[in-house]
Amino acid sequence: MSSTLTASIVGASGYTGGELLRLLLQHPYIRVQQVTSERLDGQFVHFTHPNLRGRTTLKFSTADSLIPCDLLFLGLPHGSAMARIETFAALAPRIVDLSADFRLRDAGDYDRWYGHPHARPEWLSRFVYGLPELHREALTAATHVSGVGCNATATTLAIWPLAKAQLIDTARGVICEVKVGSSEGGAASNDSTHHPERAGVMRSFAPTGHRHTAEVLQALALAGVTTDVHLSATAVDNVRGVLATAHVFVHEGVAERELWKAYRDAYSSEPFVRIVKDRVGLYRYPEPKILSGSNYADVGFEFDATSRRVVALGAIDNLMKGAAGSALQCANLMCGWDERLGLEFPGLHPI
Repeated sequence: MSSTLTASIVGASGYTGGELLRLLLQHPYIRVQQVTSERLDGQFVHFTHPNLRGRTTLKFSTADSLIPCDLLFLGLPHGSAMARIETFAALAPRIVDLSADFRLRDAGDYDRWYGHPHARPEWLSRFVYGLPELHREALTAATHVSGVGCNATATTLAIWPLAKAQLIDTARGVICEVKVGSSEGGAASNDSTHHPERAGVMRSFAPTGHRHTAEVLQALALAGVTTDVHLSATAVDNVRGVLATAHVFVHEGVAERELWKAYRDAYSSEPFVRIVKDRVGLYRYPEPKILSGSNYADVGFEFDATSRRVVALGAIDNLMKGAAGSALQCANLMCGWDERLGLEFPGLHPI
């Protein structure tokens, strides 16, 4: 399919919605038809997303004013999409939901990880989890795609090759610390994002029980791996970026060459995953800073053979590969286009 399709974004005023709009405006086969914000109805988009000044004359409208389109992106707060999914499904044959509402296959997991039952559990099976590196074939046949958790994306991509190659000693579990920038908290301000409180921090905000753990467990199960996953999250003084540092123990007798083979087998053909593992140099390990604005995920590892511990690293821009970038990559696959379309920006250095 190469003809131009119409697309609309519901909930386009947030950081993720702004990034998605930036990407769609430069896509060769997509024409953005409407963008919604209940709070900013009637205002020009560039008042909220100033980087788009001169790129579009779109104004925000309300969700009630939406007209049918070919492709509908949902950028609403968690819980909002599931409550209105029938209405949205009537507007477009293809939907990409960037929230957590349809990420998990088991409805019971929403009780455990999100603290409430799923409002439309019958819809969960209709959505494909939007991480192309794990679900590319299903995405090419999908009409409904779920978003990805940014912390889950960085963690999953870091450890996926080890799971896929059946190298993980499941008796010892996976322990992962993710360091995240302030944009992960969204555009709405609160006490924790107030500049005097947020600037300069290294603040643990989810030592246990992080919701994205459920997505990592779901990904490991896809590889037939059942093990404990312990995920902790720390806020650092960045605007963008996630760095996942995962500690994974492998079976006795595993050598570093087998780790190299696992990562190369998993990612040698992936357009947006790069293996970063050099002996020397400032950027010999994955670094979120240089990924700002790009859809790349950089992964790497170090191996302590004495303890059989692999330190697996994954770096992404949380607003891109962790949200809007993956959403567009999935839409490209869903529509039969080259998945790289609109996502060629390589990031900046220095920044």
